[in-house]
Amino acid sequence: MLPRSVRIWLATEPTDMRRGHDGLMALAKNVLGLDPFSGHLVVFLGKRRDRCKVVFFDRGGFVLYYKRLERGRFSPPKMPTDGSPSVSMDATTLAMLLDGIDVSRVRRPPMWEPKKVHPVEEGSTSRSRSDLTTSWPKSAPNRRR
Repeated sequence: MLPRSVRIWLATEPTDMRRGHDGLMALAKNVLGLDPFSGHLVVFLGKRRDRCKVVFFDRGGFVLYYKRLERGRFSPPKMPTDGSPSVSMDATTLAMLLDGIDVSRVRRPPMWEPKKVHPVEEGSTSRSRSDLTTSWPKSAPNRRR
């Protein structure tokens, strides 16, 4: 699992997979507009989509993760049609992409969010203890053995 502070960017255009650390980070900086030293992951797919490179900066050096599929193709998420050079994705989507799962066909359930608590107005009285206990479920009488 990656920390939530780490962002993952997928380049929308195919990339020449002959590029190494420096060439890919130059693309990230000049084409995608990303800071190469931020620690965020940048994902590049080849033209045939059978090769994938993930590049990021970690503790004084660039790290390159490279995967080539022997069969099949990487199926990226739906790409934006507005011509943006990259799309953001989360760690789960990246893991599915690298496992060869067709991410565009995956349907996620809606995210659960807690109900919003309405603040108590200043100067109003809060519920008394008896009001709170009346809403508790009645418990069975204590049995002693």
